Amino acid sequence: MTDRLGHKQTAAMFALMVLGREVPNPELKELVGFTLTGKERTQLKDAGYITSEKVGRPFVHELTDEGWGWCEKELGEKTPPPPRPQSTLCSVLYLVLSGFDEFRRGRKLRLADVFGAPPQPTEDLETRIRVAYRELVREPRGWVGLVDLRPKLGGAPAAEVDAVLKELSRTGQVHLVPEDNRKALTAADHEAAIRIGGEDNHLLSIEV
Repeated sequence: MTDRLGHKQTAAMFALMVLGREVPNPELKELVGFTLTGKERTQLKDAGYITSEKVGRPFVHELTDEGWGWCEKELGEKTPPPPRPQSTLCSVLYLVLSGFDEFRRGRKLRLADVFGAPPQPTEDLETRIRVAYRELVREPRGWVGLVDLRPKLGGAPAAEVDAVLKELSRTGQVHLVPEDNRKALTAADHEAAIRIGGEDNHLLSIEV
């Protein structure tokens, strides 16, 4: 199978690109007026451009990484529309898509960044640190062990947590100190510590 697809296959690829998720045939029919079945479906699947499996009765389709790559190639390089038959609208659409692709490339965006499923909103790491601190602290500006704080941060990488804490410490919003009773420190305490100025710090207090 060549990289140039027929009109219906091209339309299906672009529809899946814009939707950026799994799309069942009934929804595809409702949105663009046709379903992806038969030889046209199997060719796209065999080429590795889509996943296409039955979920219940209808087929459900989604672009693969190779499919996203095909779309990027088709949009770029001043690619002409698929072979005839074609309409003036089809030719103009490709001109518009080519302009969009130049815009995307200029901003170093992937198609999946534009059309993929939007990321779920999450609290930033500083907010999560402050929330976790408030859950653990027993008195205003009290001391909390980093060994207790880190597990409450949703698996945030230690290096990212350290970077945020160091910046907050630099601006005076967080105070970090070593544990005075070194004999009471466990292996977990040592692992959770943050090193600043050549010293391991095990406790923090936050200005709230």
